[in-house]
Amino acid sequence: MNTGRILLIEDDPGIRKFLRVALEAQGFTLDEEASGKSGIAKAATSQPDLVVLDLGLPDMDGKAVIARIREWSKVPILILSVRQSEDEKVAALDAGANDYVVKPFGIAEMLARVRALLRSAPGGATPETEILRRDLRIDLARHEVALAGEPVKLTRKEFDLLALLARNPGRIVTHRQLLADIWGPAHEHDLQYLRVFIGRLRAKLGDDPAAPRFILNEPGVGYRFLD
Repeated sequence: MNTGRILLIEDDPGIRKFLRVALEAQGFTLDEEASGKSGIAKAATSQPDLVVLDLGLPDMDGKAVIARIREWSKVPILILSVRQSEDEKVAALDAGANDYVVKPFGIAEMLARVRALLRSAPGGATPETEILRRDLRIDLARHEVALAGEPVKLTRKEFDLLALLARNPGRIVTHRQLLADIWGPAHEHDLQYLRVFIGRLRAKLGDDPAAPRFILNEPGVGYRFLD
């Protein structure tokens, strides 16, 4: 008998019922969500061993759901979708999905892919949903930051920049990597752009560049989040 917790993010009640019967009969525990936003929140709180995700959700595209989950978790993600073009498959896999099954699908193949993904992540994947560094708390799932218990309001880009640095404590993250990951490859050389955002981030965190507590400048190379 199989074990493991599976999160199913699917808006079609018929498919949810079909998969619930099939997966629970195999011994899996199943959580169900019908929208992208609720699915992301459930992924952060229930710590599933596998996410099964439909791309055509009512509130957001499934690829955006993948991107959000990948901000803090390496949990295996299996796509179920009617979209069968090669471009859609490549885009989903590039976004961070692990496998792709086209609807309609055979349940035997579906279960085999589920088992294969679970084997590739022994013991499941525990997401890092919160980063604590001294008196700084970064909630990756809710996109919230607090300093000494007080909320810090950041823009989406400022949050993404801080989260990327904080997930690599003590390591130099290069200018090019920061620009490419946060703004895209077309901005890899926009160093002044990065400096402006680092300056804003430091100001909001009360981080003196002359005596930094959080973000250290490595001249000519990048930035390091102090561990």
